[in-house]
Amino acid sequence: MAEHRVLRVPDPAHRDDLAAFLTRALRLDPAAVVRLRRREQRHVSSWVATGFEALAVRTVVAELGVDDVTVGAEFVLAGLSNGDSIDLGYSMDSAWRGALPPAHGFAHIDDVPARTMIELAEQGADLAKEYGNGHGPPASLLDQTVLTVSGADMQVPVPMRVLFALTAMDFIPHPSAKFAPSEIPRTEIVRVRASRTWLRLDARYGSVARRLAGGIPLAPR
Repeated sequence: MAEHRVLRVPDPAHRDDLAAFLTRALRLDPAAVVRLRRREQRHVSSWVATGFEALAVRTVVAELGVDDVTVGAEFVLAGLSNGDSIDLGYSMDSAWRGALPPAHGFAHIDDVPARTMIELAEQGADLAKEYGNGHGPPASLLDQTVLTVSGADMQVPVPMRVLFALTAMDFIPHPSAKFAPSEIPRTEIVRVRASRTWLRLDARYGSVARRLAGGIPLAPR
């Protein structure tokens, strides 16, 4: 067994968390790859593309034999059901496109009620049904700024595509099978963070991130 390419997730709860994350990624793309990156000594972050030009990440307590490797999401998901140690086999690093956000350097901008995020995403979904085509929602809708969050001497635009990525990955807990904003507690929040070049939304079950073209200008509060 290639010991240097082994992922070990000893806690069953964290295996379940990672399996749920990969299941959602594969629902968006049956051929999805996952980029595993060691985070300090006891954590591993799993990154996937969402199809909305935004990345999704879930971090669990785990051990990874290499610093950074990309493999098939379906392969890892199957391995999680067979025990706490997964031989990752051959890497698929060439299948990953683009850079990851930095591990540090994000400022906390503000917290937004999760139900507000869901309401905006639902409005966008209705517009996508009305104006979309066989290729999905129009780019003009995806790129539309639906929320501007201010704080930390920044004004951060949040485009629709990032909200779609957040809801597609099911990162906000909700009582029923369908997102219903009224069922989401008012205390449930989504934390908005940003650097000069990246936007990140942190929800209870994971985060989504997107590079911001041109960076974020400083704005007086």
